[in-house]
Amino acid sequence: MHAARWMANVPRAMERVVVVADDNPAMTAVLKLALRLWGWEVVIANDGVAAVDAIRSARPAIALIDIGLPGLNGLEVARVVRAGNAAPRLMVALSGYGEEQDRLRSREAGFDKHLVKPVDPDVLRAIMAGVIGHGAAGHVNGRSGVCL
Repeated sequence: MHAARWMANVPRAMERVVVVADDNPAMTAVLKLALRLWGWEVVIANDGVAAVDAIRSARPAIALIDIGLPGLNGLEVARVVRAGNAAPRLMVALSGYGEEQDRLRSREAGFDKHLVKPVDPDVLRAIMAGVIGHGAAGHVNGRSGVCL
């Protein structure tokens, strides 16, 4: 198959699109700025229902989802998205909580990773690069002095 034909058949989820779902405008603004600087197209959702809609329509490679979203919470968003056929290659939970039971709930809901707020930008950038490079798996719980 010719490369051009193959590229025409690559699903949108393989592009550099990320959905950021968080009800905190400051958090979404900072994440959007950083992600755009790193070359990502960013779609913002401010509640759980909007997050599900954004993921279904944008078909992102990655979704960064706050656990404490209004409407559907982040865990419910992950379950709904995983039950459908529009799941991104990587779903990352964003949470203020990082105990083992919090990470376990994230995994059980369908998240691939669990990041504790404030998010370490180096950890986030590595996750983003890993999805484009070769995919990623596992859970990361990052905190540092430099925060997003």
